[in-house]
Amino acid sequence: MTHVSARRGAVYVSVAATAWGTGGAAGSLLFETGGLGPVGVSLWRYLLGAAFLLLLANGRTAARASARISGGARAAGGLGGHLNGRVLVVGAGMAVYQTAYFAAIAHSGVAVATVVTMGATPVFTALGSRFLLRERLGRVALVALAVALAGLVLLTAETVAQARMSSVAGIAFALTSAAGYAGVTLYSRRHRDGDPQAMAIGGFVVGAACLAPFALAEGVVPEVTWTSVALLVYLGAVPTALAYGLFFRALTALRATTVSIISLGEAVGAALLGVVLFGERLTPLAWSGCVLLLAAVAVLAARAEAA
Repeated sequence: MTHVSARRGAVYVSVAATAWGTGGAAGSLLFETGGLGPVGVSLWRYLLGAAFLLLLANGRTAARASARISGGARAAGGLGGHLNGRVLVVGAGMAVYQTAYFAAIAHSGVAVATVVTMGATPVFTALGSRFLLRERLGRVALVALAVALAGLVLLTAETVAQARMSSVAGIAFALTSAAGYAGVTLYSRRHRDGDPQAMAIGGFVVGAACLAPFALAEGVVPEVTWTSVALLVYLGAVPTALAYGLFFRALTALRATTVSIISLGEAVGAALLGVVLFGERLTPLAWSGCVLLLAAVAVLAARAEAA
């Protein structure tokens, strides 16, 4: 496995967060054009993400091999060697936090579910990183965490205020989603000696298997149009295969808390896409939140330290 420097790891997770920020818009458009529900979209996302990464893995192996057939056999064997207990844990965790997030949306609405999940995730990750991984947080990381959370509150304050009253169950599901995401981050960081790409592929496969029964009940066959196919391909390739591939690779170089804080940049990307694609308007308070979030991410990325 090629060594990843701290600076490159920060770039990787920044790109991943930007890609994740487009996933919500793609999923929302798929609800309208593809006739799929949230779980069905998640299932296709994981399946296509795994397919794209498998194609990339086989292509790289074949390029290095003297014969395409023998190269493909080695790639398949290598992947099989990584489908172990670690991948099962990561895949189950991915299924849990994805399902819990959608359950939170159903009970409390998108705004509250997003704020609680995204706000709680770096806090849970920071606590787990400190007490489970024994990773100390520097002053810069602590300040960046506080600034990023303040920015998230400012960015989403008006949306949350206009949302319907939150239920206790919705908040509980959002906290479960945050805990699941933090758990996957911490576990992957602890076992960073493996192949990040194989971990991502295996996680997608296991996550899809966990979601399949719910997706079948909800409806899993999309309405086939040029728009729905293009959106599915984009969702599988960019916010899934690309983003998670970079995310797991970044965890080999950066502290788990650093990765989770930089990932909050996803909220800015999603907000800007809402303005550009859906005609949404941001208040001065929300723009201030964007600036704070970007400042925290930029400082942390520029001063990223290997761990």
